Amino acid sequence: MNFGPRQTELMPGAHNAVETCLAVRPGEHVALIADEASRAVAASIAAALEDQKALYTGLLLEDFGPRPMAVAPPDVLQALETADVGVLCMSPQPGELAARMAIVRVVERRQIRYAHMVGVTPQIMQQGMRADYRMVDRLSDKLRERMLRAETLTVKTEAGTEIAAHFDRGLDWVKTSGLISPRYWSNLPAGEVFTTPATVDGRFVCDATAGDHFNGKYGDLRTTPLVLEIEGARLVGVECARKDLEKEFWEYCHSDENSDRVGELAFGTNLGLSEMIGILLQDEKFPGVHIAFGDPYGSQTHADWKSKTHVDVLTRNCDVWIDEDQIIEKGHYQLEHLGLA
Repeated sequence: MNFGPRQTELMPGAHNAVETCLAVRPGEHVALIADEASRAVAASIAAALEDQKALYTGLLLEDFGPRPMAVAPPDVLQALETADVGVLCMSPQPGELAARMAIVRVVERRQIRYAHMVGVTPQIMQQGMRADYRMVDRLSDKLRERMLRAETLTVKTEAGTEIAAHFDRGLDWVKTSGLISPRYWSNLPAGEVFTTPATVDGRFVCDATAGDHFNGKYGDLRTTPLVLEIEGARLVGVECARKDLEKEFWEYCHSDENSDRVGELAFGTNLGLSEMIGILLQDEKFPGVHIAFGDPYGSQTHADWKSKTHVDVLTRNCDVWIDEDQIIEKGHYQLEHLGLA
Protein backbone atom coordinates (compact mmCIF):
# COMPACT_ATOMS: atom_id res chain seq x y z
CA MET A 1 0.00 0.00 0.00
CA ASN A 2 1.32 3.41 -1.05
CA PHE A 3 -0.33 6.00 1.18
CA GLY A 4 0.79 8.90 -1.01
CA PRO A 5 3.55 11.55 -1.01
CA ARG A 6 5.24 12.88 2.09
CA GLN A 7 4.08 16.27 3.37
CA THR A 8 7.03 18.44 4.40
CA GLU A 9 5.25 20.05 7.36
CA LEU A 10 4.49 16.62 8.87
CA MET A 11 7.98 15.19 8.59
CA PRO A 12 9.50 16.50 11.88
CA GLY A 13 6.70 14.77 13.81
CA ALA A 14 6.98 11.64 11.68
CA HIS A 15 10.75 11.42 12.23
CA ASN A 16 10.19 11.94 15.97
CA ALA A 17 7.71 9.04 15.96
CA VAL A 18 9.94 6.69 14.00
CA GLU A 19 13.39 7.55 15.34
CA THR A 20 12.84 8.75 18.93
CA CYS A 21 9.57 7.18 20.08
CA LEU A 22 9.70 3.80 18.32
CA ALA A 23 13.49 3.71 17.84
CA VAL A 24 13.08 1.91 14.52
CA ARG A 25 16.35 0.49 13.26
CA PRO A 26 17.44 -0.02 9.64
CA GLY A 27 16.18 -3.34 8.32
CA GLU A 28 13.37 -3.73 10.88
CA HIS A 29 9.92 -4.58 9.54
CA VAL A 30 6.98 -2.33 10.45
CA ALA A 31 3.25 -3.03 10.08
CA LEU A 32 1.81 0.40 9.19
CA ILE A 33 -2.00 0.31 9.48
CA ALA A 34 -4.13 3.31 8.55
CA ASP A 35 -7.52 4.44 7.30
CA GLU A 36 -8.53 6.94 4.62
CA ALA A 37 -8.94 9.75 7.16
CA SER A 38 -5.33 9.29 8.32
CA ARG A 39 -3.72 8.73 4.93
CA ALA A 40 -1.59 11.91 5.01
CA VAL A 41 -0.16 11.02 8.42
CA ALA A 42 0.52 7.44 7.32
CA ALA A 43 2.27 8.68 4.17
CA SER A 44 4.62 10.83 6.23
CA ILE A 45 5.38 7.99 8.67
CA ALA A 46 6.04 5.72 5.68
CA ALA A 47 8.47 8.32 4.33
CA ALA A 48 10.23 8.52 7.70
CA LEU A 49 10.55 4.71 7.72
CA GLU A 50 12.09 4.84 4.26
CA ASP A 51 14.53 7.52 5.43
CA GLN A 52 15.46 5.19 8.28
CA LYS A 53 15.97 2.34 5.78
CA ALA A 54 13.30 0.27 7.50
CA LEU A 55 10.88 -2.05 5.69
CA TYR A 56 7.14 -1.70 6.05
CA THR A 57 3.86 -3.30 5.04
CA GLY A 58 1.12 -0.72 4.51
CA LEU A 59 -2.47 -1.76 5.19
CA LEU A 60 -5.53 0.43 4.53
CA LEU A 61 -8.47 -0.56 6.73
CA GLU A 62 -11.08 0.28 4.10
CA ASP A 63 -9.53 -2.35 1.80
CA PHE A 64 -10.73 -5.08 4.17
CA GLY A 65 -14.40 -4.18 4.51
CA PRO A 66 -16.85 -1.48 5.54
CA ARG A 67 -16.46 0.81 8.53
CA PRO A 68 -17.11 0.72 11.39
CA MET A 69 -15.18 -2.52 11.84
CA ALA A 70 -16.98 -5.15 13.88
CA VAL A 71 -13.77 -7.19 14.13
CA ALA A 72 -10.10 -6.61 13.34
CA PRO A 73 -9.28 -7.66 9.76
CA PRO A 74 -7.35 -10.97 9.73
CA ASP A 75 -4.75 -9.52 7.34
CA VAL A 76 -4.00 -6.75 9.84
CA LEU A 77 -3.58 -9.22 12.70
CA GLN A 78 -1.36 -11.42 10.55
CA ALA A 79 0.87 -8.49 9.61
CA LEU A 80 1.42 -7.78 13.30
CA GLU A 81 2.30 -11.44 13.90
CA THR A 82 5.47 -11.06 11.83
CA ALA A 83 6.38 -7.39 12.40
CA ASP A 84 9.09 -5.97 14.66
CA VAL A 85 7.09 -2.75 15.13
CA GLY A 86 3.44 -1.75 14.69
CA VAL A 87 1.76 1.60 13.99
CA LEU A 88 -2.00 2.21 13.85
CA CYS A 89 -3.18 5.56 12.42
CA MET A 90 -6.95 5.87 12.28
CA SER A 91 -10.00 7.94 13.09
CA PRO A 92 -12.25 6.07 15.56
CA GLN A 93 -15.83 5.16 14.71
CA PRO A 94 -18.60 3.95 17.05
CA GLY A 95 -18.43 0.27 17.89
CA GLU A 96 -14.80 -0.29 16.90
CA LEU A 97 -13.24 -0.60 20.36
CA ALA A 98 -13.34 -4.42 20.26
CA ALA A 99 -11.47 -4.44 16.93
CA ARG A 100 -8.81 -2.09 18.28
CA MET A 101 -8.44 -4.17 21.43
CA ALA A 102 -7.89 -7.28 19.29
CA ILE A 103 -5.01 -5.48 17.58
CA VAL A 104 -3.55 -4.52 20.95
CA ARG A 105 -3.81 -8.11 22.22
CA VAL A 106 -1.52 -9.30 19.41
CA VAL A 107 0.93 -6.50 20.22
CA GLU A 108 0.96 -7.37 23.93
CA ARG A 109 1.30 -11.10 23.35
CA ARG A 110 4.22 -10.63 20.96
CA GLN A 111 5.68 -7.69 22.95
CA ILE A 112 6.56 -5.63 19.92
CA ARG A 113 7.03 -1.86 19.96
CA TYR A 114 3.71 -0.31 19.00
CA ALA A 115 2.31 3.21 18.46
CA HIS A 116 -1.47 3.56 18.85
CA MET A 117 -2.40 6.76 16.96
CA VAL A 118 -6.20 6.64 17.12
CA GLY A 119 -7.54 10.07 16.21
CA VAL A 120 -4.27 11.42 14.82
CA THR A 121 -4.48 14.43 12.50
CA PRO A 122 -1.98 16.56 10.56
CA GLN A 123 -2.45 19.24 13.25
CA ILE A 124 -1.39 16.78 15.96
CA MET A 125 1.67 15.77 13.92
CA GLN A 126 2.72 19.43 13.94
CA GLN A 127 2.09 19.91 17.68
CA GLY A 128 2.14 16.97 20.11
CA MET A 129 4.40 14.86 17.92
CA ARG A 130 7.10 17.55 17.98
CA ALA A 131 7.50 17.39 21.77
CA ASP A 132 10.81 16.74 23.51
CA TYR A 133 9.94 13.21 24.56
CA ARG A 134 13.05 12.79 26.66
CA MET A 135 11.83 15.66 28.89
CA VAL A 136 8.33 14.16 28.89
CA ASP A 137 9.93 10.92 30.05
CA ARG A 138 11.77 12.64 32.92
CA LEU A 139 8.55 14.23 34.19
CA SER A 140 6.65 10.96 33.79
CA ASP A 141 9.30 9.07 35.75
CA LYS A 142 9.16 11.62 38.57
CA LEU A 143 5.36 11.40 38.84
CA ARG A 144 5.34 7.61 38.74
CA GLU A 145 7.88 7.47 41.57
CA ARG A 146 5.75 9.85 43.66
CA MET A 147 2.48 8.04 43.02
CA LEU A 148 3.83 4.60 43.91
CA ARG A 149 3.93 5.77 47.54
CA ALA A 150 1.08 8.32 47.52
CA GLU A 151 -2.05 7.93 49.63
CA THR A 152 -4.38 10.47 48.02
CA LEU A 153 -4.69 12.51 44.83
CA THR A 154 -6.94 15.58 44.89
CA VAL A 155 -8.08 17.39 41.74
CA LYS A 156 -9.97 20.70 41.67
CA THR A 157 -10.96 23.19 38.98
CA GLU A 158 -12.79 26.51 38.91
CA ALA A 159 -15.44 24.82 36.73
CA GLY A 160 -16.47 22.64 39.67
CA THR A 161 -14.33 19.52 39.57
CA GLU A 162 -13.47 18.27 43.04
CA ILE A 163 -12.46 14.63 43.35
CA ALA A 164 -10.31 12.63 45.75
CA ALA A 165 -8.76 9.32 44.66
CA HIS A 166 -7.08 6.56 46.68
CA PHE A 167 -4.97 3.74 45.35
CA ASP A 168 -4.30 0.01 45.54
CA ARG A 169 -0.57 -0.63 46.07
CA GLY A 170 -1.00 -3.95 44.24
CA LEU A 171 -1.79 -2.12 40.99
CA ASP A 172 0.89 -0.52 38.87
CA TRP A 173 1.37 3.05 37.70
CA VAL A 174 2.13 2.84 33.99
CA LYS A 175 4.31 5.33 32.14
CA THR A 176 3.62 5.99 28.46
CA SER A 177 5.98 8.87 27.88
CA GLY A 178 6.59 8.39 24.18
CA LEU A 179 9.75 6.31 24.53
CA ILE A 180 8.13 3.03 23.53
CA SER A 181 9.42 -0.34 24.72
CA PRO A 182 8.34 -3.94 24.07
CA ARG A 183 6.88 -4.02 27.60
CA TYR A 184 4.50 -1.08 27.11
CA TRP A 185 2.87 0.06 23.90
CA SER A 186 1.86 3.71 23.82
CA ASN A 187 -0.45 6.21 22.25
CA LEU A 188 1.26 8.79 20.09
CA PRO A 189 1.41 11.65 20.75
CA ALA A 190 2.33 10.46 24.20
CA GLY A 191 2.67 11.76 27.71
CA GLU A 192 0.65 9.89 30.34
CA VAL A 193 1.17 8.20 33.70
CA PHE A 194 -1.86 6.18 34.74
CA THR A 195 -3.27 3.55 37.05
CA THR A 196 -6.58 1.97 38.00
CA PRO A 197 -7.64 3.77 41.20
CA ALA A 198 -9.09 1.89 44.17
CA THR A 199 -11.64 4.63 44.87
CA VAL A 200 -12.69 7.96 43.39
CA ASP A 201 -15.29 10.19 45.01
CA GLY A 202 -16.65 13.60 44.13
CA ARG A 203 -17.70 15.61 41.10
CA PHE A 204 -15.82 15.65 37.81
CA VAL A 205 -16.73 18.36 35.30
CA CYS A 206 -15.81 17.36 31.76
CA ASP A 207 -15.48 20.78 30.11
CA ALA A 208 -12.96 19.70 27.47
CA THR A 209 -13.29 16.49 25.44
CA ALA A 210 -14.75 13.04 26.02
CA GLY A 211 -13.35 9.89 24.47
CA ASP A 212 -14.33 7.05 22.15
CA HIS A 213 -16.84 8.28 19.51
CA PHE A 214 -18.07 11.14 21.74
CA ASN A 215 -15.07 13.25 20.71
CA GLY A 216 -15.91 13.18 17.02
CA LYS A 217 -19.65 13.53 17.57
CA TYR A 218 -19.80 16.25 20.23
CA GLY A 219 -16.38 17.92 20.09
CA ASP A 220 -15.16 20.32 22.76
CA LEU A 221 -17.56 20.45 25.71
CA ARG A 222 -16.41 23.81 27.09
CA THR A 223 -19.86 25.38 26.65
CA THR A 224 -21.93 22.25 27.43
CA PRO A 225 -19.94 20.36 30.08
CA LEU A 226 -20.78 16.92 31.42
CA VAL A 227 -21.13 17.04 35.19
CA LEU A 228 -20.33 13.58 36.54
CA GLU A 229 -21.05 12.44 40.09
CA ILE A 230 -18.83 9.61 41.30
CA GLU A 231 -19.13 7.48 44.43
CA GLY A 232 -16.79 4.61 45.25
CA ALA A 233 -15.29 4.80 41.75
CA ARG A 234 -18.75 4.33 40.15
CA LEU A 235 -20.63 6.84 38.01
CA VAL A 236 -23.87 7.63 39.85
CA GLY A 237 -25.08 10.75 38.06
CA VAL A 238 -24.73 12.70 34.80
CA GLU A 239 -25.99 16.20 34.04
CA CYS A 240 -25.57 18.14 30.82
CA ALA A 241 -27.39 20.97 29.04
CA ARG A 242 -27.34 18.74 25.96
CA LYS A 243 -29.83 16.07 26.96
CA ASP A 244 -28.92 13.89 23.97
CA LEU A 245 -25.32 13.78 25.17
CA GLU A 246 -26.39 13.23 28.78
CA LYS A 247 -28.56 10.24 27.79
CA GLU A 248 -26.02 8.75 25.41
CA PHE A 249 -23.14 9.05 27.90
CA TRP A 250 -25.18 7.47 30.72
CA GLU A 251 -26.23 4.56 28.46
CA TYR A 252 -22.67 4.04 27.20
CA CYS A 253 -21.44 3.88 30.79
CA HIS A 254 -24.03 1.19 31.54
CA SER A 255 -23.19 -1.12 28.64
CA ASP A 256 -21.90 -3.80 31.02
CA GLU A 257 -21.35 -4.32 34.73
CA ASN A 258 -18.10 -2.32 34.77
CA SER A 259 -18.79 0.39 32.19
CA ASP A 260 -19.62 2.84 34.99
CA ARG A 261 -16.44 2.09 36.94
CA VAL A 262 -13.39 4.39 36.92
CA GLY A 263 -10.85 2.20 35.17
CA GLU A 264 -8.18 4.85 34.64
CA LEU A 265 -6.82 7.89 36.43
CA ALA A 266 -4.04 9.60 34.50
CA PHE A 267 -1.64 12.50 34.48
CA GLY A 268 -1.08 14.22 31.14
CA THR A 269 2.64 14.95 30.86
CA ASN A 270 3.28 16.33 27.37
CA LEU A 271 5.05 19.61 28.10
CA GLY A 272 5.12 20.47 24.40
CA LEU A 273 1.40 21.34 24.44
CA SER A 274 0.24 24.90 25.07
CA GLU A 275 -3.53 24.56 24.56
CA MET A 276 -6.25 21.98 24.08
CA ILE A 277 -7.44 21.54 20.49
CA GLY A 278 -10.62 19.49 20.93
CA ILE A 279 -9.08 16.16 19.87
CA LEU A 280 -8.82 13.58 22.64
CA LEU A 281 -5.70 11.79 21.38
CA GLN A 282 -3.66 14.93 22.00
CA ASP A 283 -5.72 16.69 24.68
CA GLU A 284 -5.47 13.78 27.14
CA LYS A 285 -1.69 14.34 27.15
CA PHE A 286 -2.12 18.00 28.11
CA PRO A 287 -0.71 18.81 31.59
CA GLY A 288 -3.35 17.90 34.15
CA VAL A 289 -5.30 14.88 35.42
CA HIS A 290 -8.14 13.04 33.71
CA ILE A 291 -10.16 9.88 34.31
CA ALA A 292 -11.84 7.22 32.20
CA PHE A 293 -14.81 4.96 32.82
CA GLY A 294 -14.66 1.34 31.71
CA ASP A 295 -11.84 -1.04 30.87
CA PRO A 296 -8.81 -0.60 33.18
CA TYR A 297 -6.12 -1.81 30.74
CA GLY A 298 -5.52 -4.63 33.18
CA SER A 299 -2.68 -6.10 31.15
CA GLN A 300 -0.72 -3.00 32.14
CA THR A 301 -2.14 -1.92 35.52
CA HIS A 302 -2.82 -5.52 36.68
CA ALA A 303 -6.45 -4.73 37.54
CA ASP A 304 -8.41 -7.98 37.58
CA TRP A 305 -11.64 -6.82 35.93
CA LYS A 306 -12.68 -5.87 32.39
CA SER A 307 -15.23 -3.90 30.42
CA LYS A 308 -16.10 -3.77 26.73
CA THR A 309 -16.15 0.04 26.89
CA HIS A 310 -13.63 2.75 27.77
CA VAL A 311 -14.34 6.49 27.66
CA ASP A 312 -12.01 9.26 28.83
CA VAL A 313 -13.27 12.56 30.24
CA LEU A 314 -11.08 15.65 30.44
CA THR A 315 -11.23 18.87 32.39
CA ARG A 316 -9.37 22.16 32.00
CA ASN A 317 -6.93 24.07 34.22
CA CYS A 318 -6.51 21.56 37.03
CA ASP A 319 -5.12 22.21 40.47
CA VAL A 320 -3.66 18.90 41.66
CA TRP A 321 -2.26 17.73 45.00
CA ILE A 322 -0.35 14.53 45.74
CA ASP A 323 -1.28 14.05 49.37
CA GLU A 324 -0.83 17.65 50.67
CA ASP A 325 1.74 18.67 48.05
CA GLN A 326 0.48 20.78 45.13
CA ILE A 327 2.25 19.77 41.94
CA ILE A 328 -0.04 21.32 39.27
CA GLU A 329 -1.47 24.83 39.44
CA LYS A 330 -4.02 25.90 36.82
CA GLY A 331 -2.76 23.30 34.39
CA HIS A 332 0.94 24.05 34.87
CA TYR A 333 3.39 21.64 36.49
CA GLN A 334 5.48 23.11 39.28
CA LEU A 335 8.67 21.86 37.63
CA GLU A 336 11.07 23.56 40.03
CA HIS A 337 9.18 22.05 42.98
CA LEU A 338 9.44 18.65 41.28
CA GLY A 339 13.20 19.08 40.79
CA LEU A 340 12.93 19.36 37.00
CA ALA A 341 13.45 23.07 36.31
